[in-house]
Amino acid sequence: MPNILHIEDDPANRLLVRKLLTPAGFEVTDAADGLEGIRLALQQRPDLVLVDISIPGLDGYEVTLRLRSEPKLRGVPIVAITAEGDRDTSLAVGCDGFLQKPIDARSFADKLRGYLEGRRESTSPDATGEHLRLQSQRIVSHLEEKIAELSAANQRLLGADQAKKEFYRNISHELATPMTPIVGYLKLLIDGELGELATPQLKALRAMSDCVQRLRRLIDNLLDVTALETGRMRFAQREFDFAELVRQAITRAPDLNDGRLRLVTDLPKRATLVGYGDVDRLGRAVDQLLDNAGKFTPVGGTVGVRARRLTSGHLELCIADTGPGVPHEKASRLFEPFYQVDGSPTRAFGGTGVGLAVVRGVALGHGGDVRLASPAGEEIVGVPLNGAAFYFILPPGRSSGSEPPSRPA
Repeated sequence: MPNILHIEDDPANRLLVRKLLTPAGFEVTDAADGLEGIRLALQQRPDLVLVDISIPGLDGYEVTLRLRSEPKLRGVPIVAITAEGDRDTSLAVGCDGFLQKPIDARSFADKLRGYLEGRRESTSPDATGEHLRLQSQRIVSHLEEKIAELSAANQRLLGADQAKKEFYRNISHELATPMTPIVGYLKLLIDGELGELATPQLKALRAMSDCVQRLRRLIDNLLDVTALETGRMRFAQREFDFAELVRQAITRAPDLNDGRLRLVTDLPKRATLVGYGDVDRLGRAVDQLLDNAGKFTPVGGTVGVRARRLTSGHLELCIADTGPGVPHEKASRLFEPFYQVDGSPTRAFGGTGVGLAVVRGVALGHGGDVRLASPAGEEIVGVPLNGAAFYFILPPGRSSGSEPPSRPA
């Protein structure tokens, strides 16, 4: 059964061709524009290509020139079918036949069989040269128009991207401003500075405080990711104990302290992993990695945390888990701002998709990096961890931090 690729933007014309050819023993594949037609032709190598000249994007002439440049389509007849196109131009660019619309329903299938059996139409060499020259000029003009359109569209996208960054920065600042007194007054109430409270009241205030801290971390992440994208993030660096920084982050991780998960650690004694960097931002980056591991590890699973100095002198933090890991095809985008493995409204896990982008930005800003292994195949204090493992690397010695970090890829 011969396969006919029909490139036509009008649904009514596509339906008519299908109704005429299918009963006559042809298999018909449709394409609604030139780019789709080229893709299908290269993918399927049809027995014949039927192309309308007046189609959007690449027109029929341009589609024919493109198909004629493909060795794998050599010998495949291309037939122009149009109400407006020119016969000599169609044949000059590589068509083997030219059919005028409206279609003659009685002879249409027989004409296509003729082309499949070797029939070819031709025009004079002089006409071919002249039509090719005019068509080349028209294609150049078309390309210039498309380049101008793409340049204008790119400028609009850049403007929209900048507006988005400014919006996130402004809204984050607006949200952060009222958070300061809320956090302060909650602490005063919980500490009894404003009067003695009953046990139920304290319980309610502590629950509120937990929610406020989560909201504050979210706002901090939004502020950080906009600072990274606009190159405005700076680091206040000083000497610190990396292992102690990790210990403190563990105490702040609710998923690792409520008994839901098993935690295993391999952290050296104090003051043995001396680093140099912005302690607050590094602490928030570790918070995010711990939160990520706790969020995606099922109840009863294990999270492992290891900090050490590599033989190169670099500091390495490994946070691994027994969760489901990250699909290979999505791992490369995991550190992009606002990207989530499951970004649907019905996703099982919350979040805005900026945390890991901030982690990478902080690592790069200190001259280090962060990478993912999934499945992990990691082992911490003898416990196998085969979910995902994040390796957060910091360079040895001091880093100037005078330049803004690279933007997350």
